[in-house]
Amino acid sequence: MSQKIYNTLTRKIEDFKTVEPNKVRMYVCGPTVYNKAHIGHAMSALVFDIIRRYLEYRGYEVKHAMNFTDVDDKIIKRANELGMDPFALGQQYIDEYRQHLADLNILPPTITPYATREIDQIVDMIQGLIDKGYAYEVDGDVYFRVEKDKEYGKLSGRRIEDMQSGSRIDVDQRKESPMDFALWKAARPGEPSWDTPWGKGRPGWHIECSAMSRHHLGDEIDIHGGGNDLIFPHHENEIAQTECLTGKTFARYWVHHGMLQLSGEKMSKSIGNLVTVEDYLKEHSANSFRMLILNSYYRNPISFSEEVAEQAEKAVDRLRSALKPAMPGAKGAPAASLTALEEQTKSAKAGFIESMDNDFNSAGALGNLFDLVRVVNQTRADGAVDQELLPAQQLILELTGVLGLQLEEKDQGKQAADPFIDLLVEVRMELRKQKQFALSDLVRDRLAELGVILEDSKEGTTWHW
Repeated sequence: MSQKIYNTLTRKIEDFKTVEPNKVRMYVCGPTVYNKAHIGHAMSALVFDIIRRYLEYRGYEVKHAMNFTDVDDKIIKRANELGMDPFALGQQYIDEYRQHLADLNILPPTITPYATREIDQIVDMIQGLIDKGYAYEVDGDVYFRVEKDKEYGKLSGRRIEDMQSGSRIDVDQRKESPMDFALWKAARPGEPSWDTPWGKGRPGWHIECSAMSRHHLGDEIDIHGGGNDLIFPHHENEIAQTECLTGKTFARYWVHHGMLQLSGEKMSKSIGNLVTVEDYLKEHSANSFRMLILNSYYRNPISFSEEVAEQAEKAVDRLRSALKPAMPGAKGAPAASLTALEEQTKSAKAGFIESMDNDFNSAGALGNLFDLVRVVNQTRADGAVDQELLPAQQLILELTGVLGLQLEEKDQGKQAADPFIDLLVEVRMELRKQKQFALSDLVRDRLAELGVILEDSKEGTTWHW
């Protein structure tokens, strides 16, 4: 089965065929850095991290660009409120965002262009649009002529006449049409600005992404991604200005994820109903947030609550349970159990790939892994030794790694505590033999408070974090 991907432009799932064989050029709209990042931003980065990881697993070389919009009305307003330089404020939030990506085990993009570092490319692109008659200058502002683009609206499915009749756009009498959008904004007092043929000013939001994508990935790319809230007007305007300039297909596949919702509403700084990445990670693991996203279909909205986060944490623990060693005194599982485990291991890998090949169906891929976990745990209970469990456990680590989950314990402090926990387990077993159950339960409960789970069976007691 070839890789299939849903394309917002055509509104159907298509075979994935790249501009260059075995190479993927992917541009993802990054954050506008005027405040702390919330988990809605993290969801976007994580969705495309999962897509990137899987494409690389399937043998593609992925060039992944994610921009930082570091000059914008919101940044200027926020900097003025705080009495800060807008560039210093933007860099502060960029540094925080990079750390959040690392904390969430999100691969750093191949390229992270800043809008303020691409001014030459932006100005050249605007001048090209003016030269071709698709843009015009008025009093230092430059606007794109929407009605000159006969295909405008093809991404969002909107017609220009409908947009005009229902338009809530501020009327600017200087514009030829209310639908025309700004490519360049004339300088206002106290704002950052750059010299151009039209006077001092700064770029509009939409042109930044087009210029950065063209500069770093070329005129034609494979995937352009972001949240579905960007389809209109941002991505619609990107297509218009880019394709009118180049005469080429800008992006072969437009990939949009659903919104992360809190109390049924899109998480938004303007509404104020958000959970910052920093606050989330104080209470929950990075694995749990990734599991929350993986266990849903990326194109659908996801409802967030503490209960959902806790369920995701338990799902990670269930995957991790398959990595436990053999039971104490294990002598080997019956042949039938081992055959069932071997068959389930093969089936899990095939099912995982089939699901992910079908528009990155991560929930389906996880279903195959959970089926394998169940059989691994049953085989362990049947008396399997470590070597009999190893192939299935290695596959679980391989495929969860493809999804970006980190199941192996890397905390050196916890590893150093292992011998002491072994000793406490021995002491507890002796207490149980002596029927001192109150004390043995106290040991179990106190270890549980520290994150150590004991499991008793007729063969003895095992533990895991």
